[in-house]
Amino acid sequence: MSSVRRPAWGSIIPAITLLAGTLFAASASTARGTSLRDEGRTRITELITAEQRRGHRERDEYRRLRREVDGISREAGRHDARVKQAQGEADRLAARSGFTPHSGPAVRVSLDDAPLPESGDLPHGVRPDDLVVHQSDVQAVVNALWAGGAKAMQIMDQRIISTSAVRCVGNTLILQGVVYSPPFRITAAGDPARLRAALDASPGIGIYRKYVRAYGLGYTVRTLDRATLPAYTGNVTMNHATVPPGEGGG
Repeated sequence: MSSVRRPAWGSIIPAITLLAGTLFAASASTARGTSLRDEGRTRITELITAEQRRGHRERDEYRRLRREVDGISREAGRHDARVKQAQGEADRLAARSGFTPHSGPAVRVSLDDAPLPESGDLPHGVRPDDLVVHQSDVQAVVNALWAGGAKAMQIMDQRIISTSAVRCVGNTLILQGVVYSPPFRITAAGDPARLRAALDASPGIGIYRKYVRAYGLGYTVRTLDRATLPAYTGNVTMNHATVPPGEGGG
């Protein structure tokens, strides 16, 4: 049988060699002497960086325009009683809505991915997803802190309000158009004892802490004597609104 197969392989090998050489030449020409994989990574990194810079510029422009609108509204209030009344009502609600800075005692929770084994090989039965912080983990902390009576809350460097949405893609956090890498820091102002008790009582955080013990995920809670949370500066788009009973007109 081997005497039959050798002539066949002998005729195919030169063709394979020629085809492989052609592919290598095409790859080298496309890559221009560089690694295709490295170039792809560089382009993705540059794209992400450029989009983040654009997002920061747009946020700065939005804040500038918002300050300008506020100034025009207050100037109009000097000449129109109805505008002045509406502005006063907005100022009264601003603190409760998160549109003014808030200072006071607080609790800060940090969540972090687990370190990879030095060998690079995961233990048997462990999946890559087991070693990263998930959206549900961040949301569990946020929910627990609100339940514990948080008066104001901040994730990373942004104030969050009732309409803020926590989104995770892979092991990154996307908040109001800005991408963050772990560790994720959630700061809540309020009674530290109540906030800590709410964290301890949360079933979702209880599950996360099991992974902390099993795989080394990061979880720390610190009490801050005083923290200043910035005002919310993002946009607010209302899709649905309901007038509370007794506050609406006829």
